[in-house]
Amino acid sequence: MATAKKAAPAKKAAAPAKKAAAPVKAAAAPAKKAAPAKKAAAAAPAAKKAAPAKKAAAPAKKRTPNAAFMKAMTPSAHLAAIIGDKAVPRTEVTKKVWEYIKKHELQDKAQKTMINADAKLKEIFKKAQVSMFEMTKLINSHLS
Repeated sequence: MATAKKAAPAKKAAAPAKKAAAPVKAAAAPAKKAAPAKKAAAAAPAAKKAAPAKKAAAPAKKRTPNAAFMKAMTPSAHLAAIIGDKAVPRTEVTKKVWEYIKKHELQDKAQKTMINADAKLKEIFKKAQVSMFEMTKLINSHLS
């Protein structure tokens, strides 16, 4: 055990010497790394060109939509005033509400993620302004 204790102080003494040498190497290192960085930048476009070829071969089967999203839903009377009273899938309901929002310029000018409700939307949202992420949750309560 006595030898192990003697070896530990020797390692501590060597560590400060390495720290002193490190800044000298760091000053010389940028000059050495500058040339390989240019080579890596030149090689990067070739790697990017090869990647799309692999992606083009991968999608062999077509992605099928989730059946729950494609099921036709009947809108409530308040929602029917905006999108129509015909039964449509949830995805179409969201698209039609967004068409209404953009047509009437209801998206907040300063904060684009917020929707300013007019009289028709206020009946659905129950407040004057909602987040676009909260909007679909509030709309879903008007579908059956």
